[in-house]
Amino acid sequence: MTAKSRKKTAASPKRTASAEKERIESLRRFIRACSPELLEDPNITSVGIGRKVTDGRYGRQLVVQFTVATKAEQEALGALGTNLIPETIPWEGVEVPTDVLERTYEPHFRTVEEGESPARKTRLDPIAPGVSVGMAGTVPPGAGTVGCIVFDKSDGKPYILSNWHVLHGGDGELGNEVFQPSPHDDNRTHRNLLGVLTRSHLGVAGDCAIATVEDRSFTREIFELGVVPKELGEPELGDKVVKSGRTTGVTHGVVRRIDTVAKINYGAEVGVRSIGCFEIGPDPTNPPADGGISLPGDSGAVWLFKHGNGRPSTVLAGLHFGGESVGGPDEHALACLSTSVFEKLEISLTPPTTEAIQATTGYDAGFLSEHVDVPQLDAGLARNAVSLDGSEVIPYTHFSLALSADRRFPFWVGWNIDGASLKKLSRSGIPFVKDPRLPAAAQVGNELYENNRLDRGHIARRADLLWGSLSEAEKANSDSFFYTNITPQMDDFNQSSKNGVWGQLEDAVFADVDVDDLRVSMFGGPVFQDNDRAFRGVRLPREFWKIIIFTEQGELRAKAFLLTQNLNQLEALELDEFRVFQVTLGEIEDRTQLRFPVVLHRGDNLLVPEVTADRTPVENLSSIDWGWLRPPPLSAAATKPAQWNQPRTP
Repeated sequence: MTAKSRKKTAASPKRTASAEKERIESLRRFIRACSPELLEDPNITSVGIGRKVTDGRYGRQLVVQFTVATKAEQEALGALGTNLIPETIPWEGVEVPTDVLERTYEPHFRTVEEGESPARKTRLDPIAPGVSVGMAGTVPPGAGTVGCIVFDKSDGKPYILSNWHVLHGGDGELGNEVFQPSPHDDNRTHRNLLGVLTRSHLGVAGDCAIATVEDRSFTREIFELGVVPKELGEPELGDKVVKSGRTTGVTHGVVRRIDTVAKINYGAEVGVRSIGCFEIGPDPTNPPADGGISLPGDSGAVWLFKHGNGRPSTVLAGLHFGGESVGGPDEHALACLSTSVFEKLEISLTPPTTEAIQATTGYDAGFLSEHVDVPQLDAGLARNAVSLDGSEVIPYTHFSLALSADRRFPFWVGWNIDGASLKKLSRSGIPFVKDPRLPAAAQVGNELYENNRLDRGHIARRADLLWGSLSEAEKANSDSFFYTNITPQMDDFNQSSKNGVWGQLEDAVFADVDVDDLRVSMFGGPVFQDNDRAFRGVRLPREFWKIIIFTEQGELRAKAFLLTQNLNQLEALELDEFRVFQVTLGEIEDRTQLRFPVVLHRGDNLLVPEVTADRTPVENLSSIDWGWLRPPPLSAAATKPAQWNQPRTP
């Protein structure tokens, strides 16, 4: 009986594993509850869950493991402003054993030496995870690593994932330009722009950030590992992992502390922050060539779990961000938990399904009391239109457009404005990007706007689109920055002597007209002419048109405007003033070869002089004719616009 009893109660491997799992869960609760108070001790640098270290060897006993900047005898603790860490800590009715290691940490961003693979520090197209990335303006310049390609959970937009201290930094802000390779590795920033910082976080959830990928393609395979991360995993003690970083290349490690909170000094601008993480030590069966599994410059690399055969898996363990300080006694790396990072940044390893992405309705022809269809392209324009899903009409949130394949700008953009539900949202951190649904070669990107006086000008004004529910407005805010809605405009386009009349037309109709239901529809776009000036291989429109459509007392009205812009001296300081003219729909049709619906022509009763030289520019908003019969002011002495009678072809 005794022998049987012993055999029956002996701990099986399965029961031992179950008990250890329960103990780890209990210790996790301890870390989450007590780490903020424990880390207030100036000598404690981290607290986490690990295995007892004796004479440099890791045993099997689970402990709450503290790291301290300086180990000292009890009588010296007062001078350090610290307290003695007890051998056990009471928690949930159990005395939890502790362990104390001497160790400090630092971010792995500042570069200290060359890495093993020069290809990691060159400009790549397509870019790949595992290569150099960074921001400009840091002194000295620093470098980090592209971790992996991720996707926005809501709209599927692709981003690169790296660290806060790689892409943001203490004096940075959302919208910072990001370069691949980092300016540390190649200072030709004019050719290495990758995108802009979009979201970032520095705190217990992690040291993490994402940036857009503009005007470059990408591969999701990690450099020199050849795998694509597809899932997020939770690290456990003893897990084997591998990473591919800008400085040390491919290195292998073993998870030796989990549920750790570490204090990291991010410099004078930011100071000390507590970061949730886990710790990785060298894999003794696959040690690094130089003894270091990570070095400055590896920040932002992702750690992947390894299969039993030693090959990298597709499961992401964490995001590398730091390691031991220079001269530290023990080689190790720190990584943020992948689940926390992805939740905080609202990203995924795979793009959401089409059904999961919020439906994009585009311009609504039934928005007003009468149905107003989009402009029609004549046969020649239609042959040159970019198609999406078999249609020349490309929808976005609250606006649609037709895109010229040759000119790479829109023929027209149509949008709706609900003045009753407009929201005020920041544009900070929203990048200008090409529409991934369309061929990149059919869109003009950032290459046109660098180092000159050209601004990226919205056709559908951003502020007009921010209405509806908050999620709708946020989606419209982001959609407005697609390059398909952008045309080049001089940097003082709306700051001319006309007091920005062009940019105030939408505001003026709400201010000066009793608009039914506070609803307005708009069409606008550039005028394409054969003799438009070519700049950097792109012919720049020098005229723009806009049509405002609304109802007043149940009657539909349409008011058209033309703006002429002198782009003949892009590099000159002098610039002719912009001229805004109120015109008829027929004049817009003649100049653009677009055809507007009959219902709009019925609403356009503007009376204009037969001689264009007698046309007076709109000097201010009060001179706009919003009524049916009142003609615009005439002046025989008015100056004729230089481009008014220029030939026009698309």
